[in-house]
Amino acid sequence: MNVVLSVENISKTFRLSKKQQKIERTSSNLKIAVNNLSFQAYQGEIYGLLGPNGAGKTTALRCISTLIKPDSGDILIDGHSVIKEEDAVRKKLGFLTSDLKLEEFFTPNYLYDYFSKLHSIDASVAAKRKKMLFEKFGIDQFAEVKVGELSTGMRQKVQITVALVHDPEVIIFDEPTNGLDVLTAKVVMDYLKELRDAGKTIIVSTHIFSLVERLCDRVGIIINGKLLLNEPLQSIASTEADLETLFFNLVKTESEVV
Repeated sequence: MNVVLSVENISKTFRLSKKQQKIERTSSNLKIAVNNLSFQAYQGEIYGLLGPNGAGKTTALRCISTLIKPDSGDILIDGHSVIKEEDAVRKKLGFLTSDLKLEEFFTPNYLYDYFSKLHSIDASVAAKRKKMLFEKFGIDQFAEVKVGELSTGMRQKVQITVALVHDPEVIIFDEPTNGLDVLTAKVVMDYLKELRDAGKTIIVSTHIFSLVERLCDRVGIIINGKLLLNEPLQSIASTEADLETLFFNLVKTESEVV
């Protein structure tokens, strides 16, 4: 299989404020968010990064997406280093996160066209792709409605189209169904499967077991910034323990070690 994403022994530490120390219930002013993390993702697969809140999932994704730099290690996207070749990596990546806030004054039409131009996409190609995505997500009838007047689910759909405007090879979704109604969540999951079948590499970060089981080909379980399991879903399904049981066994073991 063709390795598209390779995370190689990355670590990331943050300095905590006094307030953050109280929230974390720690006397240390340092937090190791990602601890020597390594995994690979292949072309044409959905890789699930599963872990509780605060496990390091979002920090890992931000490192992959060039938003922050790891303290050590490296990440390669199709052979390009996120540290040394940021521009090349960004052309190949689409990153969707709940932290992405679209300007409420603009319309889906304007935002899509703006980001298409930002990525230097040919106008005819952009128009054809916009028509496809807007129809798929039901945005076409809301194309000239300001983002601030859209429902939460419709805003999420617009965010997805903006993240995919340049037809990236690697697509990263941080909690892809967060805040979505059941019908919208199904549309998003079905589209992720279509992208996988089209040869895209997809990384999904979540804490929802059922989402991983329905969607992912392989799963990595991350706890306290460390990857404690990295297996195909089929391998887990063939064992006596299900994914949820394996997860909580790892949580228990890790807490005993700590």
